[in-house]
Amino acid sequence: METVPHGISTSSILRFVDIASDALGGAREEIDALNVYPVPDGDTGTNMFLTVSAARDALREAVGRQPDLPLGDALAVLSRGALLGARGNSGVILSQMLGAYAARLRQASAGERNARIVAEAMQQATDASYAAVGRPVEGTILTVARAASDAAMGRAGDDGARARDVFVAAAAAAREALLHTPEQLQQLADAGVVDAGGRGLCVVLDAAETVSTGRRPEPVTLTGHRIPVPHPIPGDHLTEDGPAYEVMYLLDAQDDAIGPLRAALDGLGDSLVVVGGGGLWNVHVHVDDVGAAIEAGIEAGRPHRVRVTHFAEQVADARRVPATRQRAVVAVAAGPGLAALFEGAGAVVVHGGPGRRPSTGQLLEAIHSCGAGEVVLLPNDADSVRVAEIAARTAEQEGEVRVEVIPSLAQVQGLAALAVHEPGRTFDQDVREMTATARHARHGAVTVAARQAMTMAGPCEPGDVLGVIAGDFAVVGTDLDAVAADVVERLLGGGGELVTLVAGEGGADVAARAAAYVEKAHPHVDVTVYDGGQERYPLLVSVE
Repeated sequence: METVPHGISTSSILRFVDIASDALGGAREEIDALNVYPVPDGDTGTNMFLTVSAARDALREAVGRQPDLPLGDALAVLSRGALLGARGNSGVILSQMLGAYAARLRQASAGERNARIVAEAMQQATDASYAAVGRPVEGTILTVARAASDAAMGRAGDDGARARDVFVAAAAAAREALLHTPEQLQQLADAGVVDAGGRGLCVVLDAAETVSTGRRPEPVTLTGHRIPVPHPIPGDHLTEDGPAYEVMYLLDAQDDAIGPLRAALDGLGDSLVVVGGGGLWNVHVHVDDVGAAIEAGIEAGRPHRVRVTHFAEQVADARRVPATRQRAVVAVAAGPGLAALFEGAGAVVVHGGPGRRPSTGQLLEAIHSCGAGEVVLLPNDADSVRVAEIAARTAEQEGEVRVEVIPSLAQVQGLAALAVHEPGRTFDQDVREMTATARHARHGAVTVAARQAMTMAGPCEPGDVLGVIAGDFAVVGTDLDAVAADVVERLLGGGGELVTLVAGEGGADVAARAAAYVEKAHPHVDVTVYDGGQERYPLLVSVE
């Protein structure tokens, strides 16, 4: 196998992903447990494990086909494997970091010092992680990455420093930064835990140190858990008073132009995602001033395949795809009953849900399997929206297909959006109607606490019944029916004409009694009951 002047070979890269995968596999439950929610929805460790495992599997397959696989090709396989296997926000960020790190190694030349190459690769990986997030939050994996790369750059500047010294310094700085994350993010301080994504990154950096030194570093010692407090995860999603236009374009630009571009676009709107590298970038932002967003791209480089969608009204656009073009919908379903509902409405289903969220590669495969020129993607889960966006952009880059992501944050929002899907409309009109419907579908759920916690509604103990409103634990009780009625009343507080109830595993009776309650207490409101079969949530609720 090829070895380049900086001493890194295909075999060493394969050894790294092997060790990192095994280490994340061993730590995944611990990382998943660093969760500020009282129900086991936190799957950061699982997502990061599956992301790195996908990169490892892709590289193993490539080496199996070509034992003397050149390093440059191996790094390309690693990057793509991580991108396609990325799951959840943590997996997406990690895949971007691995891609940026690999890109710097491919650019290395014979005259460069090993320590400098590795440190700059880490620095570029950190920059990529920040660039992948619209509005970075400190106290997260980003902070840990920055501490590691800063330490790497500092150590690389010392006379006689070797690559192994850089890895050791970076891993130690990451472990130290992880311990300070509760000081930077109130949710972590309230819960008495460190950031889960940061902990996962420490595992990956420890694996890099092991490969370079042959020794396993002393793992970080975490303090005991206090009572976690759930907080809704802020997301870059559409709101009623948000920007009116979605602007997307591919951009040919030098890497050093992306920082100023992101700053300019961040000042214009929200939902900012700039992903790419190597001279080609994919730009997505929601703004009110379309011209300014495009001008920012022109200042940075050459924008092309520009697409503008108006969320409020139809806009005449010469680039609009004809309404006669074949169109498909891909939906993520969290249970067998939900899958049947989506399939019955004509959607291609990707199975998912907490603990087994779909990867970028799975969504990309579903998009391609449709054989359609236009695809609407319904992630139906807040932690899968970014994965869906990357799958959409990747599909567009790879072929003649147009893909739009409806930012549905819950299964019931996806059902609502699919109910108004109309292939006879233009693509932009259809996406606009589905987006608006999903956005206005108020959603809630009923679940059972698996651990002690301090929720927004007060403390809960294992076995307590929790009512969820728009992702926030708003009700604590002991009776499933009473909590279900409370959730329904809160959702109907803003008005509504239709209540949709989706029964989960063992939740058929709860759903039937909730439907009876609605019919008695709100006779003017229609109620529909479905068998969803989802795990962990006996009842999902939406009001339209």
